[in-house]
Amino acid sequence: MKFVPESDCPSRDLVLLAPAVSRVPVSFQNVDDNPERYTALLTEMQTLRGTIYLQDGAITPSQLCAKGRHRHPVDQKSWHLLAVDQDGRVCGGARYRETSNRTVFSQLTIKLSSLARSAVWGKKLRSAVEAELERARKKDVSYVEFGGWALAQELRCKTEGLRIALAVYSLAQSLGGCVGISTATRRHRSSSILRRIGGRPLEADGVELPPYYDPQYGCEMEILRFDSNLPNPRYNRWIDQIRDHLRTVPVIRSNRVPVRQLRDHSMYSVHDQAASLCF
Repeated sequence: MKFVPESDCPSRDLVLLAPAVSRVPVSFQNVDDNPERYTALLTEMQTLRGTIYLQDGAITPSQLCAKGRHRHPVDQKSWHLLAVDQDGRVCGGARYRETSNRTVFSQLTIKLSSLARSAVWGKKLRSAVEAELERARKKDVSYVEFGGWALAQELRCKTEGLRIALAVYSLAQSLGGCVGISTATRRHRSSSILRRIGGRPLEADGVELPPYYDPQYGCEMEILRFDSNLPNPRYNRWIDQIRDHLRTVPVIRSNRVPVRQLRDHSMYSVHDQAASLCF
């Protein structure tokens, strides 16, 4: 199975959108500070996400902007892994929000999940996330929230979803590693894909946090944790393959100044008032 396109076989490829203030690894060879292209690609991804989520019943029309975009408060503070076709059109993608391992629970989008508001499970969720943050500090890596996963309908029965999920591990390893969390639906097998490649349920006091129904999105959800250095070994070869490929894919930033290679970990302090946590 190939997860990167071959030169003699045009196919879907990957494009990375990087936050304006971000660590861009020196290994990335194709970095472009291009605000216009960045905005166009992000807009296209938000429109695709809005269309898919609306069709799935995960959101209502009132949650879209006038032009049909599903905008998220942390979109411009996050990396985006985009799948584009040979004409450059966005046909899928996901959001990778890198934060400091000193981030507190109230600054994470997971705080807005219905499980966080549960009288039974809310405190356990917070305790589990804080334990993961402590793991990230001990490993001296970033803490990441992975979400906003959306695929055009014609790709759902193909390997594109798996490739994007594996690319999260590849990107994380390229950025120095992470401990992360993802909130995934059981719709379209999103959570099962993440479990297959290394995602595990959060735990608090030795108890796994259960799947739950989220009335805001009308679907069953799971909160899964992952460590970029501990994927399912079955997929290591493909993660390595994608990581090597990421060195040459376009990395688009919205900066209007020359790209700088930052050595320190990015830190975001955001207080989100609304979020879409489902895939």
